[in-house]
Amino acid sequence: MSHPDSQAQPPASSPRKQGSTPKAFPWFALVMLVLGSTGVAAAWVAVSMITGSQCAWMAVIAGLDAAWLLRLAGAPRGGLRLAMGVLATVAAIVLANWGIVSAHLAGMMGMGFVETAMRLGPSLAWTLSALANSTTDLALLFLGLLVAAFASR
Repeated sequence: MSHPDSQAQPPASSPRKQGSTPKAFPWFALVMLVLGSTGVAAAWVAVSMITGSQCAWMAVIAGLDAAWLLRLAGAPRGGLRLAMGVLATVAAIVLANWGIVSAHLAGMMGMGFVETAMRLGPSLAWTLSALANSTTDLALLFLGLLVAAFASR
């Protein structure tokens, strides 16, 4: 007769339960990111117009906001969540700089903000944003992307 401890042990199961599938990225998170990026960009433009500066520090807030929204929406951890957080922060940065340029041009041209934003081309927006952002501003924009990547992972 064999000893009970000498019986063959069942193979160790993998960390993932058998029959379970990896969690899909929730579409709700994508909707929240779009709304969050536009909302942060709008606040960024408002703060920039009030202070009269580029307010590049808002990129850090945009990165934290994107990471918070992804976690709030239940997005699974991993590379996709990290990428979505960084892309949402990039979108907020682009929208904010577009809005800041549009707001300044609207005042100078006597047009409405929305009309100016719709007529503004990417080349002019890039040129005016490049002229307005200092090296410190660019460093803060990059810091916002790093914060988004770290907080979204």
